[in-house]
Parts: sequence; C-alpha cells; structure tokens
Amino acid sequence: MIDRLNLYAKLVRLDKPIGILLLLWPTLWALFAASNGWPETRYLVIFILGTVFMRSAGCAMNDYFDRDVDLHVKRTKERVLTSGKIQPHEALYVAAFLGLLSLGLITSLNGLTWFLACIAAVLAVTYPLMKRFFAIPQAYLGIAFGFGIPMGFAAISGEIPFAGWCMLIANICWSIAYDTEYAMVDRDDDIRLGLKTSAITFGRYDTVWVGVFYLLTLLLLWIAGRSLGYGAPFNISLLVAAVIACVHLYWIRDRDRQACFRAFLHNTWIGMTIFIGIFVETTLSR
Repeated sequence: MIDRLNLYAKLVRLDKPIGILLLLWPTLWALFAASNGWPETRYLVIFILGTVFMRSAGCAMNDYFDRDVDLHVKRTKERVLTSGKIQPHEALYVAAFLGLLSLGLITSLNGLTWFLACIAAVLAVTYPLMKRFFAIPQAYLGIAFGFGIPMGFAAISGEIPFAGWCMLIANICWSIAYDTEYAMVDRDDDIRLGLKTSAITFGRYDTVWVGVFYLLTLLLLWIAGRSLGYGAPFNISLLVAAVIACVHLYWIRDRDRQACFRAFLHNTWIGMTIFIGIFVETTLSR
C-alpha cells in the first residue's frame, strides 16, 4: 500500500511542487487583496488545500490523456502511468477522489464561488486536450491556473471587482510567458508528435514574445494595484519582478533546454515577489 501511495504521489507531482506554487501565488494575491488584510483562517485553509487538490487532479488527468504521447518524449516517458507502473483507470480514480475532496472544501462558500468552482473543474480536466487543437494552449492554462483569483474575490466579497479581472488577465499573460519557457524544452518532441504549443507558434520570435507577455503581466498588475489604491510597496514589488523577468530572458536567449527549464522553475519568485507587495500593502501598511 505504501508503494502504491508513493506511485500516486508521483502521478500528481507532489515531488515537484512548482505547479502548486504557480497556482497558489495568484490565489493568495486575490485572498489578501479581497480581504484588504489577513484573510480569515478558513479561507486560507480552503484555498490552499483546494489549490493542492485541484492541481494534483489536473496532473492525473494530464497523464491520462497524454499517456501515449508521453511515451515518445524523453522527459516524460518514465512517468508512472506512461511506464505502466499504474493503470489508466487508477489515474481517473485518483483525479475523481481529489475532485471530491475539493468539492467538500467549498460547501460553506457562497453560490458565486460554487459556480466559479464548477468552471474551474471543467478547465482543469480539459486543459490537457488543448495542445491538440489550439496554437497557444498556454492561454487556456493561464485561465485554469488563475481561476483561484475570481474565486478568492467571490468567496470573500461576493463579487469580482475590476482589479480581480485585471489580475486574472495578468495571470493568463504570465502563464503564457513561463509555460512558453517550459514548452521550449520539449519543442523538438512536440513538433515531431504534431502537438501545438506557444513555443512552436511563436517560432524564432519565442523569446521576444516571452518578454512581451512578461511586460503585459506587470502592466496589468500595475493597473489592478492602482484600482485598489496600492502605492510604493506594490510598485517596488513589480519592479523587482521585472528584474527577475529580465534575468529569465537572459537565461533563455540561446534556447538551451536546461536554461529554459531553469527559467520556468524560477517563476515562483515572480509570484512570491508580487504577493509580498500585496501583503505589505494590505497587512503591514494599514
């Protein structure tokens, strides 16, 4: 049983928490912004656990849909489902179990949050299919990874303000930037398999577009901050995030696979830096 649980933990990438962090930071932006201070403990517990459960369920569904594709990609062919260590139906059971846990978490929240949670569930389940149909599936990922933003505002304030929508669109742009870096790692394999990614769509201008989407991310967050009345602390956090983004652009300039993957992983520092700006504005400065 312990061995089986270890395999399930690898299926949902608990050994690789970067996905959880990239989903969690935007959710925390929204919770602290909506609360204008430290959120109630129950909201933090619900959304942190919900982030872990839904990201994990998404990984299980991703591996289920991609089990034949992953077999032909060097980086993914040893995943527990692709390599046959667990069976496809087990991945579905794990995803369903995690989905039920997430559903249980939101029972005490309002109707708008419930409605948004249903949309988020559909996004999480269907994202793995997008790389077969859309030229920039990373945009769909950005919506899925950022849905904790409108849910956070809805749960706390019962509505989604202008700043919330700005944050969501900013998260979409950020996701395109960092997931393009990730897609640059597998570009050759994706071309060979006929898959669609932003790294392929952008072609030789991939690094330029990564920079453009980083810029749009920071601009939209600045607009959100202005609408919330944020000042110097938040703006400083955006400047620090911009410096980090420039470092990423320097790393990926030669499109080296290891450097691109390093830049992708390093995006958690951008999310954390922006959170620190919001935290100072809402919790320390007021």
